[in-house]
Amino acid sequence: MSNKKKVSTARFLNAKITSTISITLVLVLLGVTLLILFMGNSLSKQVKENVSFNVMLSAGVSDAEISNIRRRLDAQPFVRSSRFISKEEAKEQLIEELGEDPEELLGYNPALDCIEIFLHSEYANSDSIAMINKVIREESNVIDLLYQQEAIDLINENLSKVMTLLLVLAVVLLFISFTLIRNTIRLSVYSKRFIIHTMKLVGATDSFIRKPFVVSNIYTGIIAGIMADGIILGLISYFNREYAALQPIITPTDLSIIFAVVILMGMLISSLASAFAVNRYVRMRSDQLYYI
Repeated sequence: MSNKKKVSTARFLNAKITSTISITLVLVLLGVTLLILFMGNSLSKQVKENVSFNVMLSAGVSDAEISNIRRRLDAQPFVRSSRFISKEEAKEQLIEELGEDPEELLGYNPALDCIEIFLHSEYANSDSIAMINKVIREESNVIDLLYQQEAIDLINENLSKVMTLLLVLAVVLLFISFTLIRNTIRLSVYSKRFIIHTMKLVGATDSFIRKPFVVSNIYTGIIAGIMADGIILGLISYFNREYAALQPIITPTDLSIIFAVVILMGMLISSLASAFAVNRYVRMRSDQLYYI
């Protein structure tokens, strides 16, 4: 009897370990998908916030008025940051772009003083830019607002397509994850189908039969989620070492959300999958248990 008990315990542990590893690998896949979504959102935000707008100032505007204009612009909710570009600095940029000094050709410096502004990412869209254009042009000593509307529209269109694709991928992988975890748990419940039937015969309710399986698999989901988080953290650490530019893309807050979601999804999917699997055998007749 002792040997049989040891064999039974060993089989149970092997099945539990196999189930936990299988769920862990699925959760890693799910976690990596979430990580890509967060990275895509962060990159989208960075791209939008790097689009600049040049507020062209009238000739002869005083330094005091320039400071006042810049202060009023910085106070606007859509402005993330700004910097002043003098006409001398603008001339140097023209020389770099044209390869010659326009002042020597024209006899005067054609550049104007301007304030370069950068928007918060949520304002980098056509509707907001139309409003921003109107607000800025109402400023005195502002003669024009220069920006590349086509480039902004193209950025928004491409980013929208990428984020939609990533969301579809996340939904598909969520479905695949649920299916794989359900099949894994279903196999572990399959070996206990006769125990479930015996519990029914002695009058146990469906909820009473389900409870130990659901609770057990919730713990399995938590363990698998923690293991998956460890693997994901290892992958992030590796890529941060190899590609330092990736470090600012994912914030500690993003990582905390991803890790929490992975554990919660492990618990949720495992509990739902175990409930569905147990329900299948609870509703079966005794003669059907031998032919599945």
